[in-house]
Amino acid sequence: MSMEDANTTSVRDAGMGKIDTYPIYIEPFHVDFTGRVFMGVLGNHLLNAAGNHSQRRGWGIGALNESRHTWVLSRLSIEMTEMPRNYQHCRVRTWVESVMRTFTNRNFAIEDAEGRPMGYARSVWAMIDMETRRPCDLLSLYDGDILNYVVSEAENVCPIAGHGRFRFRNAEAVRTIRTYYSDVDINGHINSIKYMEHILDLFPREQMERGIRRFEIAYKAESYMGDTLTFYVQPADDRETDVEVRKNVTDDASGDVVCQARVVFN
Repeated sequence: MSMEDANTTSVRDAGMGKIDTYPIYIEPFHVDFTGRVFMGVLGNHLLNAAGNHSQRRGWGIGALNESRHTWVLSRLSIEMTEMPRNYQHCRVRTWVESVMRTFTNRNFAIEDAEGRPMGYARSVWAMIDMETRRPCDLLSLYDGDILNYVVSEAENVCPIAGHGRFRFRNAEAVRTIRTYYSDVDINGHINSIKYMEHILDLFPREQMERGIRRFEIAYKAESYMGDTLTFYVQPADDRETDVEVRKNVTDDASGDVVCQARVVFN
């Protein structure tokens, strides 16, 4: 589909509403030893909902790739009061809250089958040029069509806190891993959910048994297959820990920061 066709589709589908709801079902291989869904699996459901929502309105990566553009995830914060469990039917609602020149904010609500809230998520996305890897001006692309799909906070509330800031002072390096084929996504870099999974692998069983209240991550730079990732942890207390991931760290501990995360346990 050309971008002209994509724009025609997005204008035609503007009457479908601005919020989409997608059903999810938690299979046995989606859950950990507590019976709760893996945070990475839940993250994938959110990203799939975002992709489908964009695709229906002419802004999916299938259409954008034809003009050498793609979406990249910049930040993701998930806060849960209850994690979906084995064999549970749930659903994800998603909508665009705001659009700036180079970023767009997208929110999610995770609900049970009856529509009761289990948690919420906030995300920030940038569209980049696939050749230059530089951000694009969303407000000038395709006559600002993306603004047709904005749902303001007043229209649909996402009640969790926004994305926090990270300050690393005395972080300790605790693990170094190589990246391989299964870490890489369609854009050719390490998949955003893989970082989440590697970060959560740092914690012992007793902490994971308590369950995760909030997970937030900020993506700073790309890494690629074959890069070495080093994980630095900085606990705030027995419930909250910050993690910084650097790639290809040298003997003097220098290395590009690829992402920073905060994990808050119940």
